[in-house]
Amino acid sequence: MSLLNRIAGAMLASALLVAPTWTEKAWAENKKVVLSQAFQSMLYLPLYVAIDEGFFTQQGLDLTKETAGAPTVALSAVISGSAQFSIHGPEWTAIAASKGAPVGIIANVVNGAAVWIATSPDFKFESVKDLKGQKIVTGLMPTTSTSLLMKLLKENGMDAKSDVDMIQVAIGSEPGPFLAKQANVAVMYEPGLDQAVAKGMKVVFGFPKSYGPYAFSAVTARKDVDPDLAQRVVNGMEMAMRFMAGNEAKTVEIAKKEFPTLDPAVVEAAVKRMLADGVYPASVDISPEALKVAMDTQVALGNLAAQPDYKSFVVKTYIDQALTLK
Repeated sequence: MSLLNRIAGAMLASALLVAPTWTEKAWAENKKVVLSQAFQSMLYLPLYVAIDEGFFTQQGLDLTKETAGAPTVALSAVISGSAQFSIHGPEWTAIAASKGAPVGIIANVVNGAAVWIATSPDFKFESVKDLKGQKIVTGLMPTTSTSLLMKLLKENGMDAKSDVDMIQVAIGSEPGPFLAKQANVAVMYEPGLDQAVAKGMKVVFGFPKSYGPYAFSAVTARKDVDPDLAQRVVNGMEMAMRFMAGNEAKTVEIAKKEFPTLDPAVVEAAVKRMLADGVYPASVDISPEALKVAMDTQVALGNLAAQPDYKSFVVKTYIDQALTLK
């Protein structure tokens, strides 16, 4: 059993012990809602735009955002009922659902494999095969960036254990050893990627363009969530995504506000890259193809035994209604 699977199993067992019953009447009176995000992440910018621009308020919600610190903790909050919604990779939801948790995904948040490969400026990169024999800085497993690297190496006839030397570090700290020249190659998320680019490193491979639509992060809810609350949350996210598509400058401004300790130039470059590469979705819709590509990675790594059933796992009712918003 993989580490990802063991973590999800333990998380599910503990969370189900304390799951309360939410009353529809209580929510109808106050429309308060708690959303637990795995991290404060630039990937989740659609959520911050929805909050900052008042889209949830327009939908009649008083939304409280909590930061869990890990995907499993955010998902546990939903399973136990301490939060109604969570945002993280859908693989965690799929694993929990495969173990019997009554959860599914109700809205897209990140629709591209938001991972890139960067190298030192003098590194010769013509194809993935040029990575053979290299030291590569990457995130500590389990994480999607390293999972995608391992899958990419395998697809190109290489083994992650024997053909490269992976230096796994805490997620978000990849720029440190990379810029310190401990390796000529790094696999990175934003904003670490553009922090490295600002120091002269170059981007040589982008998973978003290589994979196309990829269900990278989504909103999770219990199957017995109050449908009115769920619809309002999905509507707010849909409004945010439409806003982002037509208001790049304001979107960048909101990102700078959410990440005040980062270099504003890095924040701007990161947001523009993710908009251009299709990382931020045009809508809350999650296509069967995008889910399959994302879950294929988890199946290939042994984290999932099989693909989740799209029709039961993705709650299209809320998505379809949100797409009709005028």
